[in-house]
Amino acid sequence: MTELSSLELLFTAVLALVVLSAVFGAILGFAAVQFKVEGNPLVEQVDALLPQTQCGQCGHPGCKPYAQAIVDEGEAINHCPPGGQATINALASLLDIPAPELDEEHGEEADVKTVAYIREEECIGCTKCIVACPVDAILGAAKLMHTVIASECTGCDLCVEPCPVDCIDMLPVPQGLADWHWDSPPSSAEQLQGLNIIATDRRPDVAA
Repeated sequence: MTELSSLELLFTAVLALVVLSAVFGAILGFAAVQFKVEGNPLVEQVDALLPQTQCGQCGHPGCKPYAQAIVDEGEAINHCPPGGQATINALASLLDIPAPELDEEHGEEADVKTVAYIREEECIGCTKCIVACPVDAILGAAKLMHTVIASECTGCDLCVEPCPVDCIDMLPVPQGLADWHWDSPPSSAEQLQGLNIIATDRRPDVAA
């Protein structure tokens, strides 16, 4: 009789936990749907055009905050040296505004993409480069050799300055056929720029 009572008590406790879990799950699900905060789709589109180097040269801690500032605060679109003029043109097209030149106060556009390389025999394992890397592209531990995951490195070079033994180089990324692409065609305004088209510009053999 005692064993039966114990089983009934255990069954009742388990059943109560299941019911409570279902109730709280339903409440959380309802709250997630009811109070969901929708993001601005334009911010997502702007962020998608940025290079995701998270280098901070634009004055923001990453590409997403810069995209937010462009959309919400009207910040200029020419503060991203890693993206260069191609990114500025793409942002201008998306936002339907004129494309300015890159603001040189934020840096210069690099001709060749680079990636960090640690001279491992000189590395002292201080971990300062790991802390500085915004994309977690460096592997290592305290007092152990560090190395860079080349496929994850964005070439922001934020790891170079903190290194106390100056054992990090920024090396050019080899360019292959997959990296080559056609230049963007000029816009209609650029095609017409400099042309002196007036109403009388017509073939002489066409009757008025």
